[in-house]
Amino acid sequence: MCPLELPKFTKSYWRKERSNKTYPALTENLTTDVCIIGAGITGVTAAYVLAKEGLTVSVIEGSKIVSGTTGFTTAKITAQHGVIYDELIQTFGVNEAKQYFDANQKAREQIKKWIDSLSIDCDFEARHAVLYAQTPKGVEQLHIEKAAYDKLGILGELSTSKNELPFPVSETLTLPDQAQFHPVKYINGLVKEAQKLGVTFYEDTRAKSLREGDDVVIETMEGHLIKAKHALVTSHFPFNDKEGFYFSKLSPQRSYAVCVKVPSEQMTGMYINVEKPSRSIRTAKGDKGESYVIVGGEGHKTGQHDDSTHEESSVQRYETLTQFAKQHFPVESIDTHWSAQDYETLDHLPYIGEMTTGSKNVFLATGFSKWGMTNGTAAGLLLADLAQNKFNPLKDLYSPTRSKLKKEDLTHFVKMNANVAKELVTGKFDRPSDSVDDLQNDEGRIVMIDHHKTGAYKDKNGQLHLVKPTCTHLGCDVHWNDGERSWDCPCHGSRFSYKGEVLEGPAVKPLERK
Repeated sequence: MCPLELPKFTKSYWRKERSNKTYPALTENLTTDVCIIGAGITGVTAAYVLAKEGLTVSVIEGSKIVSGTTGFTTAKITAQHGVIYDELIQTFGVNEAKQYFDANQKAREQIKKWIDSLSIDCDFEARHAVLYAQTPKGVEQLHIEKAAYDKLGILGELSTSKNELPFPVSETLTLPDQAQFHPVKYINGLVKEAQKLGVTFYEDTRAKSLREGDDVVIETMEGHLIKAKHALVTSHFPFNDKEGFYFSKLSPQRSYAVCVKVPSEQMTGMYINVEKPSRSIRTAKGDKGESYVIVGGEGHKTGQHDDSTHEESSVQRYETLTQFAKQHFPVESIDTHWSAQDYETLDHLPYIGEMTTGSKNVFLATGFSKWGMTNGTAAGLLLADLAQNKFNPLKDLYSPTRSKLKKEDLTHFVKMNANVAKELVTGKFDRPSDSVDDLQNDEGRIVMIDHHKTGAYKDKNGQLHLVKPTCTHLGCDVHWNDGERSWDCPCHGSRFSYKGEVLEGPAVKPLERK
């Protein structure tokens, strides 16, 4: 393969060099103070804090630790989440917007404290976070956001002077003293410390159902029961989403990243633009001192294409990011490329807290809108307090049962669920004309077999893998993802391997094999 071509298969830069230690699957019933469902940054953060407080904690993970979005992020540790603060002020008010900023700043500080006190080697580097604009409309957005910074007392700086990006920029808005790191090394370090405190971790253990009473009882797909005083659902998308109808309040979004090797790179900032399409840029250092640039963007709703770009193929999105990198950086080779899944809430503020109104021992965290390093850490800290019935001033702000929805949020709710209904109906009436004979090796699509729609993938050796292309969550028809070789649901974001195995929830059951 030419070093300037995309590798054939996707792989996260964060997961390529260092394999996680493996943990056993749960093979018996279990009783614990707190059961945490999901071993990403939120679940591991909460587990460590609760164990330090003397509680017995068990963490179950449907796949492998850090195999979800935490292992596929761009790994920026920052409270600058795009142009969000003016919107938060308009939606919630100045005090609430300031709470959000402070929570993410505290999360950044907490990550740094643990890295230092626990001696976690995770390539932590202090960096400025920078928004950049290249159009008059983008500059206007920056000025509106700077006015929001001023209202909140955030020390941001506008600048029109020359910046370190290798292409023209009209203006920038900088938030100083933020950071970047290696998320897998960080979580592995925190897991190790949590284990020292008695936390037990179980991989390949997928939760199937949850019953709430005086205690919480979680049943796994294998039929084992976990009895706990409290349950924290940190599985990114709540597997028990029908409690609270979260499938109707969350929008699944995919985004893409390409990591390129360069001769050297000394950028002091982490960058993201305010225009569309989005472009996120940061550097990374390899274990042997290699220099890399990570370019992210090309986001869209899971299983659907972006009408503005008319790009339906994941491979096309990777190619677009690769061309951007080659155009602006002295690329020596394409190292890795990967995608991630995130969820947006109706009002762009995470849902962290009681699963449903009156639920006193089941809590969840979701909806980090692609800013999971600080939002996830803040969520883990808040969930740990809620599980101990401790006062936390952020409880009301993040409450998943908050009822203050503006007209724009209600409109978003209607549009989002109308889109889901459209995908559900369209999928049922769509009849493909392709047959299995049309498939090339390493190609997948929906085909007709004996008058039945079938999801078919022919692997590199020519072996066929057939599934019923109906999502096991709520019955939408799945679409083929050529970049990840997966079946993705366009309704609520469930994803399955070409063999039908669950990769992402809310689905808990695999696709039916044929």
